[in-house]
Amino acid sequence: MTERRILFVCNMNSVRSPMAEAVAKHVLGPDFEIGSCGVYRGALDPFVKAALEEEGIPPEIHEPREFSQCDISGHDVVIALTPEAAGEARKLHDKVEFWEVENPTDTRGSEIDLRMAYARLRDDLVTKVRQRFGG
Repeated sequence: MTERRILFVCNMNSVRSPMAEAVAKHVLGPDFEIGSCGVYRGALDPFVKAALEEEGIPPEIHEPREFSQCDISGHDVVIALTPEAAGEARKLHDKVEFWEVENPTDTRGSEIDLRMAYARLRDDLVTKVRQRFGG
């Protein structure tokens, strides 16, 4: 497979894209160059780290970045995790895929409900990365 440089994008680079970045690095290994950014710059969500560590996935801890801080054109494929990010990424890159995933921040309820939502996102991303890229 020639697609070795992968960029995950979402709205704020605070939940979905950083989680996808960490999952993909864990699943695919060092032969891939993987990054993430957002349409806007948010703040890293603490539940992301907890959900990743729960499955032994090292979290990628970096300050959230927006599109203007990423070289989107330098990637083989851009995986958008929100419709807005897909639309913005398509303005800058000709190979953009959209993966529909849950937004765990939309979950209402107890802390356990929230943790379960983040775990579902993590598990869904593991499955999608394996199906798309192997590993």
